[in-house]
Amino acid sequence: MNIMERYGASPEMLEAVGKEADHKLARITAVHRERYELVSEMGNGFGRLKAGNYYGKEETFPTVGDFVEIAYNAQGDSWILCTLARHSVFDRMDPSSSGHWSQAVAANFDYVFLLQSLNANFNVRRLERYLTLAWQSGAEPVVVLTKADLKPDFSKELAAACEVAAAVDVMAVSALTGQGMEALEKYMRPGKGIVFLGSSGVGKSSLVNALAKKELMETGEIREDDARGRHTTTYRQLILNENGTIFIDTPGMRELGMWDVTEGLGQTFSDVEELAKGCRFRDCRHQKEPGCAVRAAIAAGTLSEKRLINYQKLRREAKYSEDRPGYFREKRAAYKKRSMPVKR
Repeated sequence: MNIMERYGASPEMLEAVGKEADHKLARITAVHRERYELVSEMGNGFGRLKAGNYYGKEETFPTVGDFVEIAYNAQGDSWILCTLARHSVFDRMDPSSSGHWSQAVAANFDYVFLLQSLNANFNVRRLERYLTLAWQSGAEPVVVLTKADLKPDFSKELAAACEVAAAVDVMAVSALTGQGMEALEKYMRPGKGIVFLGSSGVGKSSLVNALAKKELMETGEIREDDARGRHTTTYRQLILNENGTIFIDTPGMRELGMWDVTEGLGQTFSDVEELAKGCRFRDCRHQKEPGCAVRAAIAAGTLSEKRLINYQKLRREAKYSEDRPGYFREKRAAYKKRSMPVKR
């Protein structure tokens, strides 16, 4: 097995690239502004985008985990010529774009480990947000509740996570004591990629080290007053573990805006959408409409009001990212409708 196969390249990828002598298949292992770390059959190196191939064109800008075709340069940075098709990608709204475009966090992975720690960090509504984007990515989400050693009884948090993460593995672990870590072993397979996502201080780097059984990542302390941590991972990076599993570690995310999550919402909130099919009106807003199956479920106690509110909030965010002009037209129309009685 050559180095690129160990990094997850398929035979089709290897066949598609390299028709010219200096053209090689490479994988992005880190991104530093306009410079990319990459690995190819020639070893580790750096690359830059060939401007004429990317800027003003429809070529996908690469992110960590992407496979790319490069024009190899042994004396300096190679040219990155194009980005190969992805089988999965984790997208969020770019925090610096004011909602105008998305940011690809990682690409070409098989599992998304969604981390929340069993201290002040645990938040069901945030977990629903992560799950929605994880399902949309095309990979399989796995909910990992970390720092189980700090919580003698975490049954309440575990039950809450299982309730919102239907059809998803949910497990509580401690990287410090090894508690529950054996449940994650089934994901440690050669050629399979795992991306680790969560807020700062949830223990992503500690979990990576525990799974690798060696110190791959630098770890840091968390503040005692608010249980938040400093960013020990300062940039996204891809690491090939000794057993062949591929890790993609990411810095803690403070913002996680929705971007094109139609499928992800359906997976995460399948209970809400299934109930909505039983509403009398197709355009039911689940407020005071007669025959609303969703309101009936809330009244019966089988659906949480907070879950419906979060579902509607994420749907509005998704609609904003997909159709901003339409979103603002609807918002103006709703405002005019509310203001009419006041004017009268």
